[in-house]
Amino acid sequence: MIEIAGQSYSWDSPLVILILAGGGVLLLIVILLVMAVRAAGRSARMAAPLAQQMHILGGHVQQLGAGQQQLRGGLQTVSDTQAHAQAQMIQTVEARLNHVQLQMQERLADNAAKSARAMAEMQQRMSETLHGSSKRTTTSLTQLQERLASIDKAQDNITKLSGDVLSLQDILSNKQTRGNFGEIQLRDIVSKALPSDSYSWQATLSNGKRPDCLIHLPNPPGPIVIDSKFPLEAYEALRRASTEAETRQAAAQMRVAIRTHIKAISEKYVLDGETADGALMFLPSEAVYAELHANFPELVREGFAARVWIVSPTTCMATLNTMRAILKDARMREQAGAIRKTLKLLHRDVEIVVERVGKLHTHFGQARADLEGLGTAAERAGKRAARLDNFDFEELSPEETANVVPLTPPDP
Repeated sequence: MIEIAGQSYSWDSPLVILILAGGGVLLLIVILLVMAVRAAGRSARMAAPLAQQMHILGGHVQQLGAGQQQLRGGLQTVSDTQAHAQAQMIQTVEARLNHVQLQMQERLADNAAKSARAMAEMQQRMSETLHGSSKRTTTSLTQLQERLASIDKAQDNITKLSGDVLSLQDILSNKQTRGNFGEIQLRDIVSKALPSDSYSWQATLSNGKRPDCLIHLPNPPGPIVIDSKFPLEAYEALRRASTEAETRQAAAQMRVAIRTHIKAISEKYVLDGETADGALMFLPSEAVYAELHANFPELVREGFAARVWIVSPTTCMATLNTMRAILKDARMREQAGAIRKTLKLLHRDVEIVVERVGKLHTHFGQARADLEGLGTAAERAGKRAARLDNFDFEELSPEETANVVPLTPPDP
């Protein structure tokens, strides 16, 4: 950029190029003058041509000055034109800037209003969200407290259950207490299945033996014994066995225990003419019962042969329900005579009721006839009263006057 007369021009501007060309010409002239002066010193003969050339050069310089003056006028015109154009451009730019500023202000105001509305809506949503979150948090905390209370209660139940399990282990570890456990379970099942007068506990038989329970069934089959047995040691040894040798040993122990119980029940509680032709061995554990039937079927068959039937709590309940049906049928047969007598008396009572209903019907018929007679008499009385109410007193004839009693009292 180059600045001329307060105006800035680029190097490729025509005016600048023209000025540079003029400067170049002037520089060339100066160089030529110097060369001419030097040449004048060498050769005087060339003075005249040089003077002529100088004159011509002067003319060129004058022309160059005139051109420079014209160039200056053109530059001034260009400068004025550029200044006017710049002023118009500045005014246009200012107008556009004012318009753009106004639009920007309007947009900013609109954006500010939208932002304010968005912030208000966001605050409202945030408030609603926080309120909902607070409510949900409160609900969650309440549910958490309830669940913690349930967990505490469950923990207490687990602690109590652990104590009960330990107590159960203590009970099952002792043979006598284990027998009492089986007897208690048997008592519960029997008391729920049969009437209280259909069984006895620890009844003494003719041989002096006392079974756990004696069911009083009619003949046949007769009273039947239920005795509780619990081969827990053999079963636990069988469950703990980890090798084949331990399994065989535990199985042998299980066979010995079951055979001993079957033999004892068969010899003690199956008495001809006193008890039924068989007895029940009650196992208070479904697991032991299932193990026995799954892996020791020969023991079950030996029990059948010895007339000892092995039952679990579930099968014992089913067997007792069958016995209950037998007891009910037997009692119905025992009470058949009393039932027939009662039915006869009931028939006589029904006949008496029929007779009394007939008499009551007769009484009702008489009462209905009397009511009808009363109605007829009342109807006749009503008709006569109506005629009296409508009676017309006419004037009496002279011959009938003597028959009329005077209303005035006689003279004294």
